[in-house]
Amino acid sequence: MPQICVVGAALIDLVAYVPRLPAVGETLHGSVFRTGFGGKGANQAAMAAKLGARVSMVTRVGRDTFGDSMLENFHELGIDTTHVGVDESTSSGVAPIAVDANGDNAIVIVTGANDRLTPADAERARETIAAADVLVCQLEIPHDVTLAALSIAREESTLAILNPAPAARDLPCAAFELADVLCPNESEAALILGREVDAGEELAAARELRSLGPRAVVLTLGERGCAISTDGLELVRAAEPVAAVDTTGAGDAFVGTLAVGLALGEDLAAAAARANHIAAMSVRLPGTQSSFPSLDLLSRHR
Repeated sequence: MPQICVVGAALIDLVAYVPRLPAVGETLHGSVFRTGFGGKGANQAAMAAKLGARVSMVTRVGRDTFGDSMLENFHELGIDTTHVGVDESTSSGVAPIAVDANGDNAIVIVTGANDRLTPADAERARETIAAADVLVCQLEIPHDVTLAALSIAREESTLAILNPAPAARDLPCAAFELADVLCPNESEAALILGREVDAGEELAAARELRSLGPRAVVLTLGERGCAISTDGLELVRAAEPVAAVDTTGAGDAFVGTLAVGLALGEDLAAAAARANHIAAMSVRLPGTQSSFPSLDLLSRHR
């Protein structure tokens, strides 16, 4: 059974389905409202757990109804919550999300208790990180915590995936150098590189990102799949065409699946192909974690 440790944010999604994304200052009537479990770290942990991995989560929630619900959700997914702290003075994180008729979305995150994570929390999870096959990190929590977790993974010889989301211009170079696999999307890559990634330039962009220090880059391209750059391998993996209902969380489905594939010993191309497939399945249903397929569902679709 592959072992994954995720250090990242846990949020409650507050999702409104609208005919189109509103302009600045505009009020729209939505059609449906749903709540769900989110946060990039929690999403990626949920995806890995649904694929049968043994997952540990390092995060923080508030002492409130949302925090209680997130803890219960982790337990139902079989995710180890030994390193999920409960903050007594700050609310749990939330993410208001608007989803339009094409399945595209706009997201605001209020990270709340996640901001109270410290490098000491990562250090307390050192044994868990060391025991994992793969560590997964993102940037929704304080960057010094992500850096601490990546440093521990390097010291303990645990393979580390960094999903640089949301992208940040001020991310220390050490974060790239400590990542075994850097996995941004196109907008995140553009912010890191300081230029747009035009069609046909995906491999060049992945190569340029790899020059920043990671051992490999998997650049996700949405409905076009992903571009891979590593020693001895550069290619674009096409994604299967699907009618998208809701793209929220598709990138997290990709990253969580990629982590499981690498933990199972698959090469990067094979793990990315599986991640493309799972991400494509996830956009066919509304919601975030609720749209992620399980092993049982995958077996029925074979």
